[in-house]
Amino acid sequence: MTEYATGLIVGRFNPPHLGHSYMIEWAAQRCARLVVFVNTREGELVPGELRAAWLAELHPDVTVVEVRHDLDTNFDDEALWARWMDLFHASWPHDDGPAAVFSSDPYIGDLARRFDADAVVVDAERIAVPISATQIREDPADHLDRLAPNVRHWVEHHLL
Repeated sequence: MTEYATGLIVGRFNPPHLGHSYMIEWAAQRCARLVVFVNTREGELVPGELRAAWLAELHPDVTVVEVRHDLDTNFDDEALWARWMDLFHASWPHDDGPAAVFSSDPYIGDLARRFDADAVVVDAERIAVPISATQIREDPADHLDRLAPNVRHWVEHHLL
């Protein structure tokens, strides 16, 4: 089923949940090599290195890279996009760039175009695993069943 030599998923994963795992596994089935960028910055709810470690533990067959930054997000700002792309290119662990960029979010087309890659939308309606990290951050106790055991344990001890 491999369709792409390399693939990329970019996200905050704050915290990672089973919907993220669904997307990573779905994309990994379609790529010879999948890279997951975990965007992190100071002061976030869950430390970035922990989020990256969780994803690496959950998905040992993909390359997880913590991408530390202090950049804003403004999809209308070309200069800011250039800074993001410089950061992403510097963080990319392979000689060839991604052939596909996977996401369930609408920005994926712009990001894929900047990589000269295919944009592949995965479960945009979140039907397979109906959850978002925003929902978890807003009410962690109500969504523990949507977290992997390693993440659930941390959330139970740090957010409840």
